[in-house]
Amino acid sequence: MDKKLLKNVEYPILIAIILLTILSVTMISSATNATTSGNFYTTRMQIIWFCVGAILMLAVISIDYHSFSGWYKIIYSANIFSLLLVLLAGEKGGGAQRWLDIGPFTLQPSEFAKLAVIITLASHLEKKKSLNTPKDLVSVILHIAPIMLLIAKQPDLGTSLVLVAISFGMTFAAGLSYKLLGEVICCGLLGLPIFWHFLKEYQKDRILIFFNPYLDPLGRGYHVIQSKIAIGSGKIFGKGLYKGTQNQLNFLPVKHTDFIFAVLGEELGFIGGVTLLLLYFVLIYYSLRVAFKARDLLGTYMVVGIVSMWLFQILVNMGMNMGIMPVTGIPLPFMSYGGSSFLMNMMAAGVVINVGMRRQKILF
Repeated sequence: MDKKLLKNVEYPILIAIILLTILSVTMISSATNATTSGNFYTTRMQIIWFCVGAILMLAVISIDYHSFSGWYKIIYSANIFSLLLVLLAGEKGGGAQRWLDIGPFTLQPSEFAKLAVIITLASHLEKKKSLNTPKDLVSVILHIAPIMLLIAKQPDLGTSLVLVAISFGMTFAAGLSYKLLGEVICCGLLGLPIFWHFLKEYQKDRILIFFNPYLDPLGRGYHVIQSKIAIGSGKIFGKGLYKGTQNQLNFLPVKHTDFIFAVLGEELGFIGGVTLLLLYFVLIYYSLRVAFKARDLLGTYMVVGIVSMWLFQILVNMGMNMGIMPVTGIPLPFMSYGGSSFLMNMMAAGVVINVGMRRQKILF
């Protein structure tokens, strides 16, 4: 790789990801009671996902991001095909059908669909001159609608909402007019009763539980109640690593995935939470810096889409852990356990670094 490209690497992004991974592995080892049970399988797997993700990141960095735009149709078609395959032959679990068996591993195509949408939508928006009329916006909606419908069919409401956040961030960066934005918001609010009608019963319950978890304190409200107790009991300095009672005594459910922030809040307290937020701030700040310095609109749109994805997932996951957002099953980037999510985020970080490295034309 050219030395001129390496000079443009935003190293704070890499440092933030490495520190987030170290924090993730530590909290997962605590969440899975690895130190007391001696079962480090989940912890080891998260390290493996990081190593594989690092290789994928390097692969993404080594390819000029403009090539991804050239592969627009292939990426979009592969995305649709993988999501259709999930519906036809996917692995079922927890009332959903979201995974594909690949040898000893299972992959969740809807996670990779996020990055595929970012790349293809960036290519689509780059070709548009404006987003001032409803007609301009229709093409964007038609672009993401098939993917959202296939993901919603699994069902996976959380990922569908992430795609909405990605699309909003990217279209806003592409110059979506405030008048049109206001019209879209009004239509969205008017469409809420229709949206409610199409929700499954458990999804409706999650929203109702959000307003009052004590409607079902031992059932659907149990997760949120225990999470709030865990975070609150951590206070300023936390109870100490591997010493959280809600965590170690298994009162806190799905603690190594959706509720990893509650584990951190209980054991490392307010200080641990602030440290995590600072790492995310570094990641987001330097990624936005790449977006503003990008060589062209394609690079800007790609990075804005990735930042929108990370920001939305951070806000929603932390919010649901604290009881100020509905439980949606959205993972915390670089923190929650999960191969598909971790690999996708590493590849997304690779795209950001790729755009930053090529912000200037290399002259020979």
